[in-house]
Amino acid sequence: MLRNYEGVRFLSNKQMVIFDIGSAYTKFGYAGEPTPRGIIRTEIKCPETKELRRIYDYKNTEDLYQLLVEFLHALFFRHVVLSPKDARIVVLESLLSPTQFRNTLAKVLFRHFEIGSLMLLPTHLATISTLGINSALVLDVGYKEATLIPIFEGEPILKAWQALPLGGQVVHEYLMKSLKELYPNVDVTEKMVEDIKVRTCFVTTLERSVKLGTKEAPNPPPFVKYPGVKSIDIPGEVREKAFEVLWERDNDNLSLPTMILNAIMQCPIDVRRVLAENILLIGGTTMTKGFASRLKSELLSLVVLSLEL
Repeated sequence: MLRNYEGVRFLSNKQMVIFDIGSAYTKFGYAGEPTPRGIIRTEIKCPETKELRRIYDYKNTEDLYQLLVEFLHALFFRHVVLSPKDARIVVLESLLSPTQFRNTLAKVLFRHFEIGSLMLLPTHLATISTLGINSALVLDVGYKEATLIPIFEGEPILKAWQALPLGGQVVHEYLMKSLKELYPNVDVTEKMVEDIKVRTCFVTTLERSVKLGTKEAPNPPPFVKYPGVKSIDIPGEVREKAFEVLWERDNDNLSLPTMILNAIMQCPIDVRRVLAENILLIGGTTMTKGFASRLKSELLSLVVLSLEL
């Protein structure tokens, strides 16, 4: 009879709770468990205006404080189902997280919820610990930006960190613009765009990308019918080009692949080989089909080009 309850474990207020508050989604769970208990959107309905707002779109410190109070209250009592009083909390955060957000979060947790203890753990360091390694180039491509921090023997090399405003948000903007041009009479929402991105879009190969928009352009992928109140057809060209913005060079000739090479070159020469052998991808955008393969092709292409020069 006990076999039916093997997956059930006792949780007390002394259980350590883990929060990973991202720009788009928040993951939460308990220490010692292999996966998060749940993933929710990092947004809350404002009590005064009844408007759904993202936590990171705060106006000032006071606004952020109120947003965090409402969001964490829902997180503790609706999702984690645990009294925050005297609880032990671990918050995963980026090393580049704004001081204003970090201080306000700590103030809310201690003053409003009266937690027992708080540990702020850098995401990049926590990630490599799960793999049992001490050195890696950790590339985090999330919703708003891509950040890269080299970690050598458990220590971040901060002088070589890189960041670019490339992430899921720019992909959403491209899809939103394309769909509104194709279907001006359809109400295209942010959630609809995200669903289309996850279900239908992919990162194309470098070989096909080079030919896109030329006379030698390959045949586009088939269209996909997206269901809804009014079903629409997602053209194959839109599906294939959605993530191309991540690989385009900006005015400073920077992109995701150049971030990696620049970070390696800014590290001490005796650690470059170790870091180049361990490139760790984290963040929701890196889970897109074809992302890792395209990144590898782009890096090899840059290396070959540099050798020719």
